[in-house]
Amino acid sequence: MNKLKLTALIAAVLLMCGSFSACGNSDSQAQLSSLGQTDTAVTESEKETLSIVCTIFPQYDWIRQITGETAAHIELTFLLDNGVDLHSYQPTTDDIITISNCDMFIYTGGESETWVSDVLKTAVNENMVVINLLEVLGDDVKVEELKEGMEHDHDHEDHDHEQEQDDHEKEDHEDHDHEQEDIDHDHEEQDHIQDDLNQKESIHQEESIHQDEDYDEHIWLSLKNAGIICKHIAEKLVEMDPANSQTYQDNLAAYLTDLDLLDGKYREVTDNAVCKVLLFGDRFPFRYLADDYGLDYYAAFTGCSAETEASFETIVFLAGKTDELKLAYIMVIDHSDQSVAKTIVQSTKEMNQEIYVLDSLQSVTASDVDSGVTYLSIMEKNLEVLKIVLN
Repeated sequence: MNKLKLTALIAAVLLMCGSFSACGNSDSQAQLSSLGQTDTAVTESEKETLSIVCTIFPQYDWIRQITGETAAHIELTFLLDNGVDLHSYQPTTDDIITISNCDMFIYTGGESETWVSDVLKTAVNENMVVINLLEVLGDDVKVEELKEGMEHDHDHEDHDHEQEQDDHEKEDHEDHDHEQEDIDHDHEEQDHIQDDLNQKESIHQEESIHQDEDYDEHIWLSLKNAGIICKHIAEKLVEMDPANSQTYQDNLAAYLTDLDLLDGKYREVTDNAVCKVLLFGDRFPFRYLADDYGLDYYAAFTGCSAETEASFETIVFLAGKTDELKLAYIMVIDHSDQSVAKTIVQSTKEMNQEIYVLDSLQSVTASDVDSGVTYLSIMEKNLEVLKIVLN
């Protein structure tokens, strides 16, 4: 969904909400006057309910752990509960309405969620607490890394190149117009125009530099980051709902202990690893995890890449690295078709490498949640995979 379509959808939602409001005014007054004591009590109870909306599963599960899975006063919504990838998700009309009315909205804040700013402009609840996880982590957020042998995201590059070319053509046209207008002007006016053009060029260069910095959104794949984020969420919940502050603080303390214990297990496995290199025939969203435990990596694509087909050069490079490092495995992420990984295997000398899956927590569904899947259970499963491939 492009920005124009999203804007149209938001406008439709606003019209819908306005229609409901206008049609309901007269009836609402009559209904309010006829309400009994029982109805009033229900209304007060409903006001105490906290509506919390999360975009992805890790946020959703962290909230469950902090509030308690049976918290009757929490209405928790997990938007991407059908397994759709964060990078391709766009909100539906119902999603926009749900976000607009919630008490707390939690999102990652990266390039894949640029739609959020437009949706929040339409928010009905002016007191909504909004948590942008990249902002919570601040300087701990990493710029997406392009490693040796990795495919470039050609679509992104082509778009940037076309935009840059259009900007330069526009500036050249403006320069020509200014020169024509300045023929009869004095020298002082010409200097003023030149300064203005220099300023525009400087701004353009700064914007280009900023656009080139794509931040790695996969912050949840660091147990350290999970602890930082959970502390921030708990602080906001205590501010919003002081009556249940002790419950939040106790649950947070217990959960932080679990995160620390699992972090210790990861550290033990990685510190004693025979090989400290991960090789992915796929996207690589695990940079935070790799950096936490001193692991190196090679991959076909960056974590946020839209590419699905690797070039001959990338296949040859990764196959060569597999042979050089004597790796007995190639790795992929959850829901991968494994086609690139299989091609790499067939391009190695031995052609007998196993393919292992490391779960990026980007395809968890409502059905998975119902079956008892948690953030910790997936990270524990990933640890078991690392025990194999690193040794």
